[in-house]
Formats: sequence, C-alpha cells, structure tokens
Amino acid sequence: MPVTFHTEKTEYILKQKLKHKQWVKAWIESQEAFCGQICFIYTSNKQLRSMNQEFLNHNYFTDVITFDYSEGRVISGDVFISAEQVEINAGNYGTEPEEEMRRVMIHGVLHLMAYNDGTEEERESMRQLENEALHLWLKMV
Repeated sequence: MPVTFHTEKTEYILKQKLKHKQWVKAWIESQEAFCGQICFIYTSNKQLRSMNQEFLNHNYFTDVITFDYSEGRVISGDVFISAEQVEINAGNYGTEPEEEMRRVMIHGVLHLMAYNDGTEEERESMRQLENEALHLWLKMV
C-alpha cells in the first residue's frame, strides 16, 4: 500500500495500521484525488519543535508538519506527527487520543492536498473536512 507508518524518537505505536491505510486511501479518493506515497512519521515534541524551527522558522511546539511531494491530484508526502502533542491535545479538547491522532493525520493529508489553515475561514473549512474524514472512519470500522 502507498501509506506507511514509522516512528522516530518515540514509543508510539499506531493500532489498526491496515485499517488506517485503507481509510486514508478511501478518504483521498472520496475527494477525487489519488493516493500516492504517504509516509506518517510519529515523533517526539522535541523533534517536531526542532523541525519547526529548522524548516519553518517557528519556535514553538506543533502537532504536525508536512513535506508535500504531490503532483497534481496524486497526493504524496511525509507527515511528521508529535505523538506527545496529540496526547496533550486530546486532553485539552476532551477527545480520545486515537480520535485526535486520526484528526491530526487527516489534517496533515489536507495540507498535502494544498489546504491551508492560516485564516479562520481556512481553519473552519479544514475542520469540516476533518470531520467528514472521521465520519468515514466510523463507517469503516
């Protein structure tokens, strides 16, 4: 499958990997695009903050950073996710960590699909798409 999962500097292990691969692929296809090579890399807060500083000149923690290799409607890229920050987010938002992880995963995919979240309107649009993707997950399990 074109979707892979790796860990760097964290003990995090994604459960139901095959189901997640199928979900990401199905969601991308539901958006009239094609799933290329997407690599999810789970890492630590420290590592992602360092990447945020190096590549984006941002000196703060974040939950996801993407490197987009998409060509047209073939969605490809690396999605780095801080498993620690996702856990913190889940506590702050009162959600289950697994659900928050899926939201962040699809958020990263949306960035690969050229969606941005710099304005309130863009964040609202992305949140709606994230919710649609999470609904698809529930239909698949």
